[in-house]
Amino acid sequence: MPEPVTREHSLPPAVESMTLLVAAVIVHDRVNDSVVLLQRGPQAKFARGMWDLPVGKSAPGEPITETAVRELLEETGLTVDPAGLSVAHVIHSSFGVESPSGFLTVVFVVHEWSGELANLEPEKHSKIDWVGVHEIPGNFVETTGSALRRYLTKGPNISLAGWPDATGRFYPELPEIS
Repeated sequence: MPEPVTREHSLPPAVESMTLLVAAVIVHDRVNDSVVLLQRGPQAKFARGMWDLPVGKSAPGEPITETAVRELLEETGLTVDPAGLSVAHVIHSSFGVESPSGFLTVVFVVHEWSGELANLEPEKHSKIDWVGVHEIPGNFVETTGSALRRYLTKGPNISLAGWPDATGRFYPELPEIS
């Protein structure tokens, strides 16, 4: 019988070919029909001035649900129970600013939270706010904007960006939120 693979028996990671794992969170207040959005500030690594969901990279060995909980708390001050998270969308991109080998973003939705909304990373975000679902800004990060729009309209729950389709053409740009 083959020996089970454990950390002690695993090979070193192929970092050059790894896909970055990311979590994003849609905090949806159903009573007020609004969501938490962040506007990226002038010091942001990318998409300066654009709106985004609370989002961040997974730490090595961290379950993706814990990444979502941690990033939401670090950015907004809101606390959620990992058991309250539901998968709303998955984004698979062939490239990214910090991930030349691509990224996979699991977009969660949560309807229950505690804490007061606050901008806890002002060096990264110029604004954080509850925004009505019919008032979503058009100046939104393409991938997370598409995921949010698709969640709100109950559209497809998987987005591909930068990958060729069966004919060899690349998937079109993800549509902006309207």
